[in-house]
Amino acid sequence: MPLPADSPLLPLPDIDLRHLQRLTDDTGIYQHAVFATPDANHGYCIDDNARALIAGLLYADLHGLDESATPLHTYLNFIAYAYNADTKQFRNFMAFDRSWLEDSGSHDSQGRNIWAMGLTAKLGPTESIRGLGRDLFAKALPALDGLNFIRSWAFSLLGIDAYLDAVPDDAGCAATFEQYAVKLFDAYTAHAEDDWPWWEDEATYDNAKLPHALLIAGKRLQREDMTAAGLTSLRWLLDQQLATGDDGTPHLSIIGNQGWLQRGKPRAPFDQQPLEAYALVDACLTAARATQSTPKPRAAEPLPGGDKAPDPTFTTPTHWEASARLCYDWFTGKNDLGILMLDPETGGGKDGLNADGPNQNQGAESSLAPLLATLEMHRYAAEASL
Repeated sequence: MPLPADSPLLPLPDIDLRHLQRLTDDTGIYQHAVFATPDANHGYCIDDNARALIAGLLYADLHGLDESATPLHTYLNFIAYAYNADTKQFRNFMAFDRSWLEDSGSHDSQGRNIWAMGLTAKLGPTESIRGLGRDLFAKALPALDGLNFIRSWAFSLLGIDAYLDAVPDDAGCAATFEQYAVKLFDAYTAHAEDDWPWWEDEATYDNAKLPHALLIAGKRLQREDMTAAGLTSLRWLLDQQLATGDDGTPHLSIIGNQGWLQRGKPRAPFDQQPLEAYALVDACLTAARATQSTPKPRAAEPLPGGDKAPDPTFTTPTHWEASARLCYDWFTGKNDLGILMLDPETGGGKDGLNADGPNQNQGAESSLAPLLATLEMHRYAAEASL
């Protein structure tokens, strides 16, 4: 059945690929732009090519392979070329002249690459694309042992989960998934408290990927304690970023990167990054999937921040669909300054909301954020129609 007519996700935003295409050349997607024009001075990076590949895979899953719309092979080629056989890791930053600027990328870039390769193995629209995805996933996964940061684990878990959907009999990969799911969960329970159900004493960047990964882990491992922790931490994260306008309507007020959210201190109001809104949309849709069946009892062992009886409000898909829409609407002007963060002339997304207005540049990360959020909403709606 399709989404009901009163679903808070409707009407779905249009999928606009214009700026993705503008930022992409025969090497990959440019990292930055000056206004809407690609900026050759800053070249390319694997982080953005992995994000662009994910966007292309989601689009192909919805509409079939169309290289003129989303050049999957270009992004895949960039990632394949990024592999450094000497370090057994993937490079991240490339100059405009195609020279690499480092031998190995950051921990997060390795994790994002695992995520993208796992999804390629699952959603690649042809066997050749899926096959290359599997090969690159096999090269990327060993780096996981050297990743020491919780967000890197979260990105990697999303990729391993997708890979296991495609290759369910890979027992070694399944064991790796469980190992890092437990590590992420243990890191949460070791630090979370009722008034601060979070992994660290600060909430910084790409925050929603942490509860998102726990929700994915809870589903695959049939761990209700992980699912409960994911819902609790995501609800808390949303609560920290809700504001009310003069008309009494709530809107998303993203944790700013000029100080973040430090425990016991006020949240930094700016600069607000589009990536956070997308991550919240994706996590909220995952929470909606997790609550589509009647909630089961919480784990017998009390969890920090989740030791009370389930709140029927936040254990319903409708709540999480509405939350996803509220987060998406940050792009459409329902934010602290009431400013549109999408450029209707270009299809690009602006590079952050600052105290004095938006950054008018339209780089890859900021433009892929609303595109990925849009694609995930369409994907959720398509699932409802199956």
